[in-house]
Amino acid sequence: MSPSDEPLLPGVDPRAERAPVFCRLCGRPLTGREARTWGLGPECREKLRLRGAPRPRVTEVDQDTLPGV
Repeated sequence: MSPSDEPLLPGVDPRAERAPVFCRLCGRPLTGREARTWGLGPECREKLRLRGAPRPRVTEVDQDTLPGV
């Protein structure tokens, strides 16, 4: 038995019929463990990651030299 086949709960067969889980964003059925856990498919997780806040620009800061250096 591989680690992905190990039951999450003792006495529960991971190959037993599971209730379908659908993506919360697009509604497609989810099959992978990670997708079912998140409730989002990999494509939808990527879309949400890209829609995050824009990163601030990197600018150089003018600073005076430290005294004694």
